[in-house]
Amino acid sequence: MAASRSRDVLLFLIGAVVALFGVAFTIEGGWLVSVGGTWYYLLAGLAMIVSGLLLITGRRAGVGIYVLVFIGTLLWTLWEAGGNYWGWIPRMDVVIGLGVAVALAAPRLRNGFAPGASYSVAGALVVLMVVGLGLAFVPFGAVNPKPVPGPDSARLATAVGDAQPADNPHPGDWPAYGGGNSAQRYSSLDQITADNVAGLERAWVYRTGDLLDRRWGAETTPLKVGNDVFLCTSRNIIISLNAADGRENWRYDPEVSEDAIPYTAACRGVTYYQVPEERLATLPGGAGDGSGPACARRIFSGTLDGRIVAVDAATGEPCQDFGNGGQVDIKENMGDTPPGYVSINSAPVIVRDVVITGHQVLDGQKRDAPSGVIKGFDALTGELKWAWDAGRPEQSEPLSGDRIYTRGSPNMWTTAVGDNALGMVYLPMANSAADYWSTPRSEAENKWAASLVALDASTGKPAWHFQVAHKDVWDYDLGSQPSLLDFPTSKGPVPAILLPTKQGEFYVFDRRTGEALTGIEERPVPQGGAEPEQRSATQPFSTWHSLKQPDLTVHDMWGMTPFDQMYCRVQFHKADYRGMYTPPNADRPWIEFTGYNGGSDWGSVALDPSRGVMIANYNITPNYNRLVPRELANQYGWLPRGEGDAKDHGDAEGAGDPQAGTPYAIDVNAGWRVPWTGLLCKQPPYGGIRAIDVTTGETLWDRPFGTARANGPWGIRSGLPFTIGTPNNGGPVVTAGGLIFIAAATDDLIRAIDITTGETIWQDALPAGGQATPLVYEADGRQYLMIVATGHHFMETPSGDYVITYALPKSD
Repeated sequence: MAASRSRDVLLFLIGAVVALFGVAFTIEGGWLVSVGGTWYYLLAGLAMIVSGLLLITGRRAGVGIYVLVFIGTLLWTLWEAGGNYWGWIPRMDVVIGLGVAVALAAPRLRNGFAPGASYSVAGALVVLMVVGLGLAFVPFGAVNPKPVPGPDSARLATAVGDAQPADNPHPGDWPAYGGGNSAQRYSSLDQITADNVAGLERAWVYRTGDLLDRRWGAETTPLKVGNDVFLCTSRNIIISLNAADGRENWRYDPEVSEDAIPYTAACRGVTYYQVPEERLATLPGGAGDGSGPACARRIFSGTLDGRIVAVDAATGEPCQDFGNGGQVDIKENMGDTPPGYVSINSAPVIVRDVVITGHQVLDGQKRDAPSGVIKGFDALTGELKWAWDAGRPEQSEPLSGDRIYTRGSPNMWTTAVGDNALGMVYLPMANSAADYWSTPRSEAENKWAASLVALDASTGKPAWHFQVAHKDVWDYDLGSQPSLLDFPTSKGPVPAILLPTKQGEFYVFDRRTGEALTGIEERPVPQGGAEPEQRSATQPFSTWHSLKQPDLTVHDMWGMTPFDQMYCRVQFHKADYRGMYTPPNADRPWIEFTGYNGGSDWGSVALDPSRGVMIANYNITPNYNRLVPRELANQYGWLPRGEGDAKDHGDAEGAGDPQAGTPYAIDVNAGWRVPWTGLLCKQPPYGGIRAIDVTTGETLWDRPFGTARANGPWGIRSGLPFTIGTPNNGGPVVTAGGLIFIAAATDDLIRAIDITTGETIWQDALPAGGQATPLVYEADGRQYLMIVATGHHFMETPSGDYVITYALPKSD
């Protein structure tokens, strides 16, 4: 009797669990049907309820009905997900798990099934789960359609002058943010190769001491010139280190207040400048060590409170002849600039002795935001030479007195690129304030926003421009630093500029004239939305190469379980989504895919000029957005920073931004996350890395990029090495040794990737997130790899203050 009673209790529990899951399927499946979704979950749930009740009463039919649920789910999964591994997880995991329990219960039924057969089925299902888990170790979606060209098969290197060391970098140096003034992120060093990279070890580690517990993410790529490394920290402390051993030479603290931090405390890099010989005589004094005039070699850095500081590269002392005691304030004639609203977070560019800087204007706060004016200063004196404002584009004369540059005009928060030979600077421009509402924008703003603008560096006058998004209301500003190259054409190589975009499109132009060297099409895009009269009927698309992914469908919705997936499917059906450029909607949410963090963002791309190959890492993440009426936003307390009781909530950009001065605030669910798990609604991958033939624009290989080791539900670091393709910020570096070095992903790893295959052949775990672009240099005959690991609050990677170098072991 005891054994029989025990069997009944177990049978009751299994039946009850099946029935309860059936109830959950039925309730959420009914919700899904009510918004126009699939009937599968509702029907499966009803069948599971019946199966569970029959199992409780000991009837064999309970197993039979569950078998029908299992077979039906399998067929439905095949129809919806095909061979996509990730699509099988939320559709099958619960059904398989319950199937194991039902198979174990089968012998306990009245006239039960044979134990051997039942336990074999249970064992087979367990094996199926184990095999499914094992498949997670196989990168899904990796392709290698074409062989990678060998060394010396191309000539993409380009002449940008010889005015500065960064024009023609010494092979062992990294004298500009992008490696050199052409910004190809390429090193000609070849000491480290695919054959010996496994021997890389940490050579030295330096800690800056600048640690933050909010809004962290320095995003820094240091410079290496001669024997010195130069870098900046989150709060703009400039540091010089010995390149061979990491000993600190000097540091200069511009004393930036923490309330100046905008969205992120980013200092992506500093700028190195060598005073031309013909102007050395104008410098005062000497360096104090007999090496010549003070500040003959200068480090320029922007600050989060809107200054450019200049210090002596030899001593770290301010260059007293530059501006006001070694600094200039870019906020002059900008009007009201509350702390955090005007911040320089990218390295200035110097072209023909003019220091050119843009700045970040704090997104999402108000239409009456400070101007996005671009300014050019004399590199010796700090005199303001010109000021180009997209709100008054035909003028570049600096304003004086009480005059104010155009409020809310497009800014440039990322890194420009310059050509000393042509005397041109190329500005990747952002959109106007406010990001998601365009009605108040002027005709000039609509023309110049979200554009690549070529300026004469001596006058600040525009030469040509190309707009990548017409009347941008998706935050599709230009984030990537462009690269300069000699582009191969049927008429020979042409001095060109390559422009990556957040939309995933790549464009190539003759950098002298703006003539497109690759195909561009204006294609029809969705219309309507909250400002139907404002939407452009077409948007530009590249016919040369694009990272753009297929449009989302309801079948792409994902989660750990069917319940997450059902929730995401409901949200999909409730939203407006008609593909790329679905316009903002006031009466329901809308889906933006890709979101504002992908394809290419501030990490940009790398070019191997010898192979003719471009390396691009990218994001594949949507945003789930809604316009919030002003009255409701006021009830929420969404006020511009610095006004009233406004709180710096520190959430993702756009999550509850007020957009004061427009009818609507904006609420962005960046990445489109499930609220209770934090996982994304879209199935993996969320990021990738790709090799592209520059001559043809064809993909050579493409792989998901990033593992789940530091990711998981509820913010848990799972430790699982599954290649899921994570969101990533930070760019790649390519070397003549045939390697790609990159961190960027949210798994806190730095990797070496074989450029010929896309395979990771070395990696190391970082103590903090590696959301920065590495650099490669040589010191004392030894090749080094360096990464600044400070983590990133938006990417949810750990905060740190590490400068880490790697090298091969010293030979005896």
